[in-house]
Amino acid sequence: MKITDVMTTQVEYCSPETSLTDVAMKMRELDVGSVPICQDDRLIGMCTDRDIVIEGLANQVPPEANVSQVMSGDIVTGTKSMTAGQASDLMAEHQIRRLPIVENEKLVGIVSLGDLAVENRLDGEAGAALEDISYPAEPNR
Repeated sequence: MKITDVMTTQVEYCSPETSLTDVAMKMRELDVGSVPICQDDRLIGMCTDRDIVIEGLANQVPPEANVSQVMSGDIVTGTKSMTAGQASDLMAEHQIRRLPIVENEKLVGIVSLGDLAVENRLDGEAGAALEDISYPAEPNR
């Protein structure tokens, strides 16, 4: 099954100049834990609720600061040509729950573990990905 069969194509995003407060409100409005950050439809980062708390609040970054101060810029992405299984493997390998889909650096969709899990044929793949993603990280020593 192609990733385009299960990905969400109407992806809302924020710009790098959006305030942390506005990004958090967008997350609440959409009931999501991450928001892509785009400049002219080009994906340049992702911001998770964890980024806002750990990189923002814990470092006393003001809520009106730009999201570019706390977003993750090193993003794992997929392509429209990949299969759902390949996306699941990539998500497991990098321990991520959401995979932005890009074409020519432009955001064209996003797939989540939930998207993979709702397809009956992919339950095993989504389960395996979730198991790998949820594997506890080793503490730094």
